Amino acid sequence: MKMKAAILNAYQQPLSIEEVEIDPPKADEVLVKIAAAGICHSDYHLMKGEWQSGVPQILGHEASGIVAEVGPGVTGLKPGDRCALSFRAWCGRCRYCIAGRPILCSGYDGGPRGSMLDGTYRVHRDGEDIPVMGRMGGFAEYAVMPAQQVVPIAAEIDMGALALIGCAVTTGVGAVLNTAKVESGSTVAVIGCGGVGLNVVQGAVLAGASRIFAIDLLDNKLDYAGSFGASDLVNGATSDPVQQVLDLTGGLGVDYVFEAIGNVKATEQAIQMSARGGTVTLVGMAPQKQAATFDPLLFVQKETRMLGCFYGSFRPKLDFLRYVDMVVKGQLKVGELISRRYTLDEINEAYDRLGRGEVARSVIAFPV
Repeated sequence: MKMKAAILNAYQQPLSIEEVEIDPPKADEVLVKIAAAGICHSDYHLMKGEWQSGVPQILGHEASGIVAEVGPGVTGLKPGDRCALSFRAWCGRCRYCIAGRPILCSGYDGGPRGSMLDGTYRVHRDGEDIPVMGRMGGFAEYAVMPAQQVVPIAAEIDMGALALIGCAVTTGVGAVLNTAKVESGSTVAVIGCGGVGLNVVQGAVLAGASRIFAIDLLDNKLDYAGSFGASDLVNGATSDPVQQVLDLTGGLGVDYVFEAIGNVKATEQAIQMSARGGTVTLVGMAPQKQAATFDPLLFVQKETRMLGCFYGSFRPKLDFLRYVDMVVKGQLKVGELISRRYTLDEINEAYDRLGRGEVARSVIAFPV
């Protein structure tokens, strides 16, 4: 079957809208008609060459869709099902899955990047195999995916909002509730108020934080953070954000600091503004081969903890359904995150606006 897709052919170049071929799903796979795909900074890292996992490649890892066809052996999914899509697979058999940490699954390690679980590819261009990001490739009209990455959603929820649950919401809210396990009454700081950072703010509200410090360089992003529940807005472009936070807390610092940019300097600032016994959680995905520094003696004396958070310590199906339920009950604002909707042909404009910090989150909307 032919379809349109946005392909990254070279780093530091715009995505190319092209026609490609997609195969039917094989055993334990699902063909999904993409309904919406989020414009996420992780794809932008790849576009800029800050991460390099090979080109050509179809990007897009934050998406929702409708099941179009199921392969042999697939159960629990049928054509017409609305679904949230995960960019991580889990085997259910490795030590991490058995221990209840499926986000760290090692059962499928070793295969080619961008291939299906059997090591082969489903998308082709003039006979050339095209890898897809996260075994998904959401910047296309269709995706063939492992069935375990496709979660049916019965609730009537906007497909753009459902796409954001596929990454930004799950990553940000999960960082607070699953990874750091923020206690009610504690103080929280969030460095970076993009799509993920705003969901860290929302997670802190859900956890019952007493004060939430939102830190960014742009006033428009701080305004977003305030509308999502931040109590204190700190513009790091006007003066040292660490000193501002320390001044606002009477020199104590903050109990939980979340770095949601993926920036070395911000990582160092997160450590510096943490309180004694505080926890620093790294959520943002930094460019490859960069290193942060810290004072190990001060780290020990303050009994600081540092945690890494990948995909909000996501638990398959459980968390997607939990966050959808929160949206339905009005506990999570997800539709409000969407600043603008684009067509696939407008995807490069969407990334230009992301790069300039003009949006909270944008989505590519497909006709369904």
